[in-house]
Amino acid sequence: MIIVSLIGLMYVAYKGYNVILFAPVFALLAAAAGGWSIMPAYTELFMVNLVGYVKSYFPLFMLGAVFGKVMDETGAAKAIAHWIVKTLGPSRAIISVVLSCAILTYGGVSLFVVAFAVYPLAAAIFREGNIPKRLVPGTIALGAFTFTMTALPGTPQIQNAIPMKYFGTTTFAAPWTGIIAALFMFFVGIAWLEYRRRKAMAAGEGYGNHTKNEPEKKTNEGPLPNVALSILPLLIVLVLNYILSQKIIPTWSNDMLADVAKLKLAMGATTISAVGGNWALIIALVVGILAAIGFNFGTLKGKTAKALNEGTIGSLLAVMNTASEVGYGNVIKSLAGFTVISTALSGLKANPLLAESVSVNLLAGVTGSASGGMSIALEAMGKQFLEWANAANINPEMLHRIASISSGGFDTMPHNGAVITLLAITGMTHKESYIDIAMVSLVIPVISGLLGILWYTVTGLA
Repeated sequence: MIIVSLIGLMYVAYKGYNVILFAPVFALLAAAAGGWSIMPAYTELFMVNLVGYVKSYFPLFMLGAVFGKVMDETGAAKAIAHWIVKTLGPSRAIISVVLSCAILTYGGVSLFVVAFAVYPLAAAIFREGNIPKRLVPGTIALGAFTFTMTALPGTPQIQNAIPMKYFGTTTFAAPWTGIIAALFMFFVGIAWLEYRRRKAMAAGEGYGNHTKNEPEKKTNEGPLPNVALSILPLLIVLVLNYILSQKIIPTWSNDMLADVAKLKLAMGATTISAVGGNWALIIALVVGILAAIGFNFGTLKGKTAKALNEGTIGSLLAVMNTASEVGYGNVIKSLAGFTVISTALSGLKANPLLAESVSVNLLAGVTGSASGGMSIALEAMGKQFLEWANAANINPEMLHRIASISSGGFDTMPHNGAVITLLAITGMTHKESYIDIAMVSLVIPVISGLLGILWYTVTGLA
């Protein structure tokens, strides 16, 4: 029944139904089939774990969304992308768009904001270079959905923050592995897209005659913000996150948690090392938001409330989607039938990194969500992965990095929300563009995860 439940969840996600509604439906169907009483399973298991996830990650979802919206409304995100595209020119259109997306996402701007901000520039430079427009979605996906989302150490994207809770790590976990995987994704992804461009142009295919969501040329736009000041908030987030997580917060005493414990809140015992990574990222994003507003105060004038409100409201849907999938995963893992799955994975416990990669990839594919699939896998098997890693003398930082990289593999199946949104933004279809999206954001990232495991096995460097 667990498999039937997973297939059902995947089907409704593919059809575009919201998992906030259907995750509990399929979880409770599986629970009922397993002999559980439905209402206790819903209120005491599904909802408790949903709330626990929101407690841990809502600040990151909210602050990340607000930061991205502020960068969008001020024009800072567009200024950075425009500068890169203008500097490199039409002859380097693909790498220009990839770098524009990469710098923005690595600086903390949300993936969707990046897609909206970069698409008009990408379409214009592809049209100028007579490069097929059908390659635009894959190009944006490579820059926004891959190495800066999961692999590069320090990236503030949620896919790099989730593993901290399970392994006591920070966003800078396993830097060597992350850099190796990121370089592989970048260079092989660029090689694939350039191969596709050359093949299309050799066949006489140009930009194409497109009308759907084709960006209009705007002649009345005001000047874009200063590029240096636009980049500075991104640097502040990255640098402050590093200083706090690596240098300052680790020196704090666990005694500061005593006051919270006295309040007898519904929380488990914790330590600075377990929550310090989240704290560092929260503080860094708050300072980044203030910097983005301060540096572009004149541009944002009159739109501050809009940016803050839209970012906050937008984050609610994102965090609740993932939290519902976490609640679903916790119901499933409590069923007797789950022992079959965990037993199958235990056959790989001699290589915990491979077991983790397989489970995260599969669940990310089923849910169509990188953060949701990874959260389900780590909620269900995180403790076992850590135990197996400790027994094999594997650095827990590798568990963090492989989990993050693997979440960005099978997640971009055709029913993935980001894929559907990206195609809608660009006015393209699955038939026209999905093969390139899949190659750069599914096939290559999966291989890069395996490469990361091989790198650590051979060198011992995390």
